Amino acid sequence: MELFTIALLVALFTVLAAEFVNGWTDAPNVIATIVSTGVLSPRPAIAMAVIFNILGAMGGTAVAATVGSGIVVPSAMTLPAITASMLSIIAWGSMAAKLGIPVSKSHALLAGLAGAGLAGGGWDALLWTGWQKVGIGLVCSLGLGFLGALIIGKLVIRFAGSSRPTPAKRNFNRLQLMSAAFMAYNHGLNDGQKFMGVFALTMLAGGATNVFEIPFWVILICALTMGIGTSFGGWRIIETVGMKMARITSWQGFAAQTSASFTIFGASHFGIPLSTTHTITTGIVGASAAKRTYDIRWGVMRRIVAAWALTFPCCAILAFFAALAANRLFP
Repeated sequence: MELFTIALLVALFTVLAAEFVNGWTDAPNVIATIVSTGVLSPRPAIAMAVIFNILGAMGGTAVAATVGSGIVVPSAMTLPAITASMLSIIAWGSMAAKLGIPVSKSHALLAGLAGAGLAGGGWDALLWTGWQKVGIGLVCSLGLGFLGALIIGKLVIRFAGSSRPTPAKRNFNRLQLMSAAFMAYNHGLNDGQKFMGVFALTMLAGGATNVFEIPFWVILICALTMGIGTSFGGWRIIETVGMKMARITSWQGFAAQTSASFTIFGASHFGIPLSTTHTITTGIVGASAAKRTYDIRWGVMRRIVAAWALTFPCCAILAFFAALAANRLFP
């Protein structure tokens, strides 16, 4: 087998490994609220997330096209650089998962691509049109996730606050179950597509394709890989997001998941890659604040935000030096 073919296979394997880590460490954000409120026990919640993550990942390619062809110039991405950037994402995501910190694998991925692109082509390798979408996604994930959950929470208090507790709890349990399934679908719709785009970019860099395209078999293999990763749980992240950060009830879980789901759904339609981690986390904060702000454990939240702030520069720097070394060692 030719050395170049081996390099292509290694690069594709690391992309799938990063997709697996994404399912393992990001999908717990999807089910954290439904587990913490007791609507579903962990095992059924994970099974539900696996199914709807896979369905969502097969729901379109707009985000995949943005990530694969709109973030960096494809010609600046060599196979060694892609491999190095994926390894940096895997290392960062795995470390955060062991610490129980919900960091954004989306930002880790985008930062990794940026670092590898800079190593291969300098600043001209970055496509600013795509980065404008990344900026829009950041505003949506932080702002709309919080604001939507806050508004929905206030409406629930206004129109259902005087309802009898037992039937109200039963109804919001059902609503939270539906919103959790929709959230899992949208996680796949946005996050699952990102690595499809990188997979297709790797095929182009390796000469396996002549144009950037995302065939069905790529969609299928990436969707299944993320689903397998999701099945591993990510228990420490579930504990942090669903229990340590704030104590929420089923109506608050419904508010957070509904706000996050529609934010991600809208962004995915326009090919905007955003952080599902940021969106659901700020949604939980918004739903908690709808009742009272002191339910939020601000010390835990500060730790999470600090990790968010470090994700992009750390992953970009790691990927840059790793890709620089890889390009020189394997020209």
